[in-house]
Amino acid sequence: MSWDLPTPFVIDLSVAAEDIDGLGHANNAVYVSWLERCAWRHSQHLGLDLAEYRRLDRAMAVLRHEIDYLASAYEGEELQMATWIIESDQRLKMTRRFQLWRPADATTLLRAQTTFVCIELSTGKPKRMPVEFIEGYGPAVLEPYPLQL
Repeated sequence: MSWDLPTPFVIDLSVAAEDIDGLGHANNAVYVSWLERCAWRHSQHLGLDLAEYRRLDRAMAVLRHEIDYLASAYEGEELQMATWIIESDQRLKMTRRFQLWRPADATTLLRAQTTFVCIELSTGKPKRMPVEFIEGYGPAVLEPYPLQL
């Protein structure tokens, strides 16, 4: 396997019957849900789960998705989604990269980039990252790499 960037956080995915749309392949909205699942699992791995978000009254909310759909996924296929935190200003914004891979034929199905903004859960307004976010997400931030979407 050749991931786009080093040291990815990877989750395994299976394409279920309910993921398939009228065109016979996984619907693009399902890909977005996989991005969210991968990002959440990585956050949990870093010690920042929903309980911690609530305790801190902070969350990283999606500001922008950029997605390149490169190939289709079909029912029954086994896939892997990787994510990397490629940038954090340690104040309000953080950026993740994603790559969706089908090991059976060594095909990248999707590349994406998501920008998150830190919000205060109680108000929904942008709010500076707490120290727990800086300490939790910070060590996972990669050195700068060129964008290859």
